[in-house]
Amino acid sequence: MIRSFIMGAATATFVVGGVAIAKQYVDYTPQKGFWEINAVEVDPNHIDEYLTGLRKSQVPAFEVLKKRGLMDSYKFLVRTGYAKGSPNVLIMTHVSSSALLDPDRARDEAVEKEILATFSEEQGKAAVAGYEKYRQFLDDGLWTEMTIEK
Repeated sequence: MIRSFIMGAATATFVVGGVAIAKQYVDYTPQKGFWEINAVEVDPNHIDEYLTGLRKSQVPAFEVLKKRGLMDSYKFLVRTGYAKGSPNVLIMTHVSSSALLDPDRARDEAVEKEILATFSEEQGKAAVAGYEKYRQFLDDGLWTEMTIEK
């Protein structure tokens, strides 16, 4: 009901208002940094298993990246309901600046060494081998947050 109302209001605004040209920093403001969002389809019978695996494999790596200032936030979102071919798990990491994507050999090798100390390469291969039975990556994109002005 609420979704229908929101979609209807958005459509009515567009139709009644005609074509409006938005102005950056007036109508909306891009925020610093970006979200990397991995959209994953997981067999609904294995979501708990998948999240448990992510807790063991991804969370320690994300914490290393946070500690070193290479990301500042991460989230896991799970969709209620299931539609085949659609994502039902989102893995989201926020990076405060795209400059952090620039390569830095010493930093990158140190980060990799620290991550492998928490979850070895062998453990990673075993985890992925298990994941591949019930998950499929559908999308991986960098998203910029926009604040809509009131």
